[in-house]
Amino acid sequence: MSKQIIIHTDGGSRGNPGPGGAGFTLEDEKGNQLMARGIYLGETTNNIAEYTAIKEALKAAEELGAESIKLFSDSELLVRQLNGQYKVKSDNLKDYYIDCMALLGGFKGWQVTHVYREQNSRADALANEAMDKKADVQYGISASDPKGQTVRLGILLSGGGRTMINIHDEIDAGRLNAEIVLVISSRLEVKGNDRARKIGLEPVIIRKKDYPDIADFSRRIEEELDKANVDLVIQAGWLCLWRIPKHYDNRVMNIHPALLPGFGGQGMWGHHVHEAVLKAGCKVSGCTVHFCTNEYDAGPIIVQRVCQVKDDDDADTLAARVFQQECLAYPEAIQLFAEGRLKVENSLVKCV
Repeated sequence: MSKQIIIHTDGGSRGNPGPGGAGFTLEDEKGNQLMARGIYLGETTNNIAEYTAIKEALKAAEELGAESIKLFSDSELLVRQLNGQYKVKSDNLKDYYIDCMALLGGFKGWQVTHVYREQNSRADALANEAMDKKADVQYGISASDPKGQTVRLGILLSGGGRTMINIHDEIDAGRLNAEIVLVISSRLEVKGNDRARKIGLEPVIIRKKDYPDIADFSRRIEEELDKANVDLVIQAGWLCLWRIPKHYDNRVMNIHPALLPGFGGQGMWGHHVHEAVLKAGCKVSGCTVHFCTNEYDAGPIIVQRVCQVKDDDDADTLAARVFQQECLAYPEAIQLFAEGRLKVENSLVKCV
């Protein structure tokens, strides 16, 4: 991760007070987008929306491991306040100001600078998109001209299909050089099946209980993958162990909602993982993308991303924070595969 992160923030409300939104982007020193997020705030004021954007952006940069930050905002007032040039007079803003200064103090170096609105168009657009949708929006790593061959993806799912939709959105936005050509579901009635249909793919239902043994179950999956000429298999909330054929070695990826090799193995999925992390008293958690073998969660690690575990977390709040990192990690791993940069040696992945 980049030692220095560049942040652009914006926020506003339609009515002051009125329905509000906050937006921010995080980039590395080379201008590569690390995260772009819009946050729907409901009834709020312009200044609270602006401060919320800064606060959430600083928290995101902290979780990404930034050592220093350069932050740009088109709110001249807030910039002057954070730089100690203007006193915060509003009681409604003092807590936000204190929180932001505490977050800034956690970095080895920081700089907050005013820019004009036209230099802050992406953050402004994210805030407005959140207000328009009345919901949060998030985008991952930027790849406006992604390198490598277009990878044909086969998605395996057993649940809601959120991971599949995140990958589809990254492809649709031109940030990922891939194409989803096949969806296999291990269950007849899950939300992921409907989501697959909405993106134009009829899921192939392959239920483990319909086959006499794991060998026949695995051969049926292999048959569909081969027929679709899949380059890379993406397990996206897939809960069934299947026997991966030799010609799919290092061509099947999975994402685990913890930092492997800890908190893995049979039965460790979903809330079971997050509850175990909390019970162990971990201060950080995250996600791991790895190549699959024929053992649960045992394959070579490709990408890991970290987030904070808070003292007041429960399994739901931790799961939401981990999923934010999953939305970044999986597209990153797929793009590295597309660029031919993943080399496995002695069960270790090297990025070349």
